[in-house]
Amino acid sequence: MENPFPPFDPDGDDQKVSPTEETTLRLRDIPLRTIFPNLLTLLAICSGLTSIRFAIEGRIEFAVAAIIFAGLLDGIDGRVARFLKSTTRFGAEMDSLADFVNFGVAPAMLLYFTLLYEARSIGWIAALIYASCACLRLARFNVMLDNPNAPEWLTRFFTGVPAPAGAVVALLPVYLMLIGVEKTEGYAWLATGFTLVSGFFMVSNVPTFSGKNLTTKIRRDLVLPVLILAVFMAALLFSYPWVMLSAIAVFYLASIPFSMRNWSRYKAKYS
Repeated sequence: MENPFPPFDPDGDDQKVSPTEETTLRLRDIPLRTIFPNLLTLLAICSGLTSIRFAIEGRIEFAVAAIIFAGLLDGIDGRVARFLKSTTRFGAEMDSLADFVNFGVAPAMLLYFTLLYEARSIGWIAALIYASCACLRLARFNVMLDNPNAPEWLTRFFTGVPAPAGAVVALLPVYLMLIGVEKTEGYAWLATGFTLVSGFFMVSNVPTFSGKNLTTKIRRDLVLPVLILAVFMAALLFSYPWVMLSAIAVFYLASIPFSMRNWSRYKAKYS
């Protein structure tokens, strides 16, 4: 009986092959290291979809946690793939689709079921626009990766707010509500406007820091302080999650004017 599943081709090689070559391809084993990063991406998608379920059930804390967990998986799957030398076209495409689900659809649904529904149809329109902006932002990012003529200094910046950061920022009204801000109809309308602004930031031309210019090495005398600071930040995040997430969102928004200033300086220097 013929196998109902096609051979896994992680690099998308769709060239025609002879029957003998096709049999060899089917029998050739795929290293586990090639599959493992894709498994992390699938787990991230499951976490993002589970966030929607939690939002529908009114378990807002778990819904936010599921999106944050998806973001953590999104942050390591690419690095794991590069570390294992198992980057593939298949994995890159799936990662982009996962970002749309986790940072476009899931936050939009969480915002709607938590706050935006109070604004009725306008709230739903805001959720649709936010998710659409996330999709457009990811599509533009994928296209810009193929530009070989981009100057080196541009790698220090993103064009617009990246989707993961956009999700963290867009959920700020939810963090504040979990801290204790009263959920009124007026607050729901403010959240609706903030959702629209967050979506527009993703598709804008506003330059934001990419973080790629951060050093990968630290001085020996700074290792212990950095470790202690990391433990301290993790302890704060676990002890006061909504306050910390609110602070992170506000800090990111406050960093945008500085990224715009640095971008202008680089452009004037290298133009």
